[in-house]
Amino acid sequence: MKQKTQAIREEIEQRLAAGECATSKELIELKMEYLGKGGKISALSKGMRDVPAEERPEAGRLLGELRAWAEEQFDAREKELKRRELAAKVAGERIDVTMPAKFHAGGSVHPVTLVRRELEEIFSGMGFNIFEGPEIERDYYNFQALNIPADHPARDMQDTFFVGGEYLLRSQTSSGQIRVMEKQAPPIKVLSPGRVYRSDSDATHSPMFHQMEGLVVDKGITLCDLKGILDEFARRMFTAETKTRFRPSYFPFTEPSVEVDLSCKNCGGKGCRICKGTGWIEVLGAGMVNRRVLENCGIDPDVYTGFAFGIGLERIAMIKYGIGDIRLLFENDVRFLRQFKD
Repeated sequence: MKQKTQAIREEIEQRLAAGECATSKELIELKMEYLGKGGKISALSKGMRDVPAEERPEAGRLLGELRAWAEEQFDAREKELKRRELAAKVAGERIDVTMPAKFHAGGSVHPVTLVRRELEEIFSGMGFNIFEGPEIERDYYNFQALNIPADHPARDMQDTFFVGGEYLLRSQTSSGQIRVMEKQAPPIKVLSPGRVYRSDSDATHSPMFHQMEGLVVDKGITLCDLKGILDEFARRMFTAETKTRFRPSYFPFTEPSVEVDLSCKNCGGKGCRICKGTGWIEVLGAGMVNRRVLENCGIDPDVYTGFAFGIGLERIAMIKYGIGDIRLLFENDVRFLRQFKD
């Protein structure tokens, strides 16, 4: 047994010295060749039954010493290999800090977001609070409470995305008016921005766009108050020379209703291609809150009056930045968007 254990010891030493296990995988294979269940040292252990009884203690001691020595040799080589592999990995991943860095251009705020932030700042300065309603809305809040019953022809103007039953993707942020007036007694001064959805898509319309609804309800509110608010909005959003013009219109939730035009900032009201020679650009709809809408929210229309206005953020962005196609705002073309970087 002594000769056999000595022979295995010398064999292991020679193979380790010869560099047979240059990788961790090769070392594991070599280790299993000697210490595995079918390995050479394990085979010697199985042969102990053939050793005479009086020689077994000495043979067992020799086998134990051989196994312990072999495990120590393999463990030492494993540590050495791990150290080498780690050193090679670190060397391969080393970064040359003297090389010039790759340039990563900074992002920019989207023009619609720029317009929204500016509008919120303007109207917050005039005492408006911000309210954001749900985008998935009930038919009641989006239509019925706004004086647009199921058979009302005004529904044909808003090709609505219904999501099931009485629920729909809101087609206007006017639904926020109802939610505020239901929970808050006058005086009310609120701004409701957010995304809205309509089945419409061309150069000036998008199936998803952004609106900002303004609502004021109090005693003695008149159309003159609306004119003053919108005049201030126009001057601060565009130029001090910008003027507003009201034209009669119709909306089910306001009476009287008006379309609001701004003097063309490109030509100063003289007439150009952008304003189609009129000197004016239509920007929003507004009017005095309909008595029925106030009644639907539990507000006495004989005591309180109010006005509301709805602004399309994409429309304002297109006017402010001279954008000719609304689809540019949603295509995420970095060549277009980087123009709005500070």
